[in-house]
Amino acid sequence: MPHLKATCHCGAVEIEAEFPQGLASAARCDCSFCRRRGAAAVTALTASLKVLKGAENLTLYTWGSHTAKHYFCKTCGIYTHHQRRSDPKECGVNLGCIEGANPRTHTETYGEIPWNDGVNHPSDQS
Repeated sequence: MPHLKATCHCGAVEIEAEFPQGLASAARCDCSFCRRRGAAAVTALTASLKVLKGAENLTLYTWGSHTAKHYFCKTCGIYTHHQRRSDPKECGVNLGCIEGANPRTHTETYGEIPWNDGVNHPSDQS
């Protein structure tokens, strides 16, 4: 299982995690938050995620059920990762933050980045 590193833009935050499918799991979400954020996320295992540098520089954003936890660098504002509400055992890591990854060329290797239906998330259904 690949271990990959990711950093924010300014380098204050560095994380590492296990990615069961490598970069092939990149996806976007159209929930009210993710569609504004715009970053594709790659699936990592929450238990494996380690903040190697800059834990004190991460800020947390939650809303609604507060299950999803979105982390950003306090200095440069870049979204680095989030714990998923669909499966808290998984994290999404910003594809653009992963060392050696480039969202622009990602489709050449892995195909089109799919969209997840966050608007109709099961947690939001009554």
